Amino acid sequence: MAHESTTAAVSLRQARLRRGERTLWADLDIEIAPGEFVAVLGPNGSGKTSLLKVLLGQLSLTGGTVTVAGREPRRGSDVVGYVPQQKGFDVDLGARGRDLVGFGVDGHRFGFWGARGRKQRIDDAIAAVGATWYAKDAIGRLSGGEQQRLRIAQALVGNPAVLLCDEPLLSLDLNHQRGVVELLDRLRRERQTAVVMVTHEINPVLPVVDRVIYIVDGRCAVGAPDEVMTSARLSELYGTTIDVVRVRDRLVVLGGETEPHHEHEHFHDEPHPHGGHV
Repeated sequence: MAHESTTAAVSLRQARLRRGERTLWADLDIEIAPGEFVAVLGPNGSGKTSLLKVLLGQLSLTGGTVTVAGREPRRGSDVVGYVPQQKGFDVDLGARGRDLVGFGVDGHRFGFWGARGRKQRIDDAIAAVGATWYAKDAIGRLSGGEQQRLRIAQALVGNPAVLLCDEPLLSLDLNHQRGVVELLDRLRRERQTAVVMVTHEINPVLPVVDRVIYIVDGRCAVGAPDEVMTSARLSELYGTTIDVVRVRDRLVVLGGETEPHHEHEHFHDEPHPHGGHV
């Protein structure tokens, strides 16, 4: 079901978030339209996941305003779907893939349908992500990419206006990264569901992302990738010289003497200090 609303999927106005004495980010202004794909970038500890927690109603802003589909964020909201950071399942776990998706139905208060209505919602979400043929298998024995598709299905069962994804490509090989990005791109176009994705790496989403929120040391840059991912803009954010080089269809971010990481070589390395693996 596509969302036809003209209300912004996410609205942040002069948004500020502090944790203790530290300002994670400030003066964040953005309106995310239905169906828009936004990547949230920045070094570890910059407040990327905290932004998702604000949209989930788990953290309150220190200043400014925020709405999600025209409403104040709250825990358990049916207008938000959430794909958390990937953690592996025990290979001996008896739960099936469709059981995982079913938790998304049971965890929301959408109303009461009988067993038939519940089954239909699960079946529809699984079909939407192309996981029907393995959804009855034990989830611990599925590949990382298959598990991630089922996590996305779990987040979609309520037909949310906004899909929040926290590092959904982490630890996936390039083929599965591409598959997950293509899936999210198709779903947001078909359903007009806005996607807000925290990621260390811009390149897998570069062909599909509409805008970027880049957070560094309490400062934010918002705009299209070609506007934000530039040497001048990132040097301004970091307060030091940063070079952004385009190599064919990829962006490489270099700072000082730091050597760039390559996404096909080190999935579990420490992230690049200027935005992650590149």
